[in-house]
Amino acid sequence: MSKQILIRPIVSEKADKLTKSGNQYTFVVNRDANKLEIQKAIEKNYKVNVTSVNTMVIPGKAVTRNTKTTVLRGRKPAYKKALVTVAAGEEINIF
Repeated sequence: MSKQILIRPIVSEKADKLTKSGNQYTFVVNRDANKLEIQKAIEKNYKVNVTSVNTMVIPGKAVTRNTKTTVLRGRKPAYKKALVTVAAGEEINIF
């Protein structure tokens, strides 16, 4: 594959709750990747069976930081997030 599909796993409290309750894992993925490519990449890298993949594009957000002399304005980039459900009894070791 010419593009890297999986960029990094998301480690947060909400992602941890989904992992414990629904056997779902959250990843930041390439914006151009589709659900089938994400599924194949997860199965290849982590050796698990994926039952479903849900994707969402998180829009970029404006950020502002006040300093002593000025106000700095910037922008966080948009990214694509994938919510991957693995088969019952299987797990992905992210750490």
